[in-house]
Amino acid sequence: MIAYVGLGSNVGDREAMLRAALDKLADMPSTALARVSSFYETEPLGTVDQPWFLNAVAELDSDLSPGQVMWNLQRIERGLGRVRNERWGPRTIDLDLLLVDEGVVEEPGLTLPHPELLNRAFVLVPLIEIDPLLKHPVSGETLVQHLAKLGDRHAVNRAPTEPRT
Repeated sequence: MIAYVGLGSNVGDREAMLRAALDKLADMPSTALARVSSFYETEPLGTVDQPWFLNAVAELDSDLSPGQVMWNLQRIERGLGRVRNERWGPRTIDLDLLLVDEGVVEEPGLTLPHPELLNRAFVLVPLIEIDPLLKHPVSGETLVQHLAKLGDRHAVNRAPTEPRT
């Protein structure tokens, strides 16, 4: 299964936190870290009175089920000190399962594609960098088409640093 994971951090050393999360993604059982987007500086959504985020997207090639991938993402977040205090608030690390090649998944605690995917330029831009032809499994439209619908309401700027893979 191919899975796409969104990474974000806006507390502490954001770059170090993304790199640590990427290392842990690469160490997931029965999973290979296939590709990583550039890092992007992005403005916060929701609670806007907080530091900007550093975001990226990773592509995983995994023999795990979507639920098992999600369980591992939550385990990695906890291991890296993630504490869930406030919805859309500051965070050391955020790992979101965005899409899987199986298309639509509806399980308790897991809905794919990610319900907010099409509203978030900070994940659409790095997803498109990894695969510009990627289509949304429900709409059938490319993510490029969905990004165009969002316009430039949310700043997403390539960061001066590049991920090491």
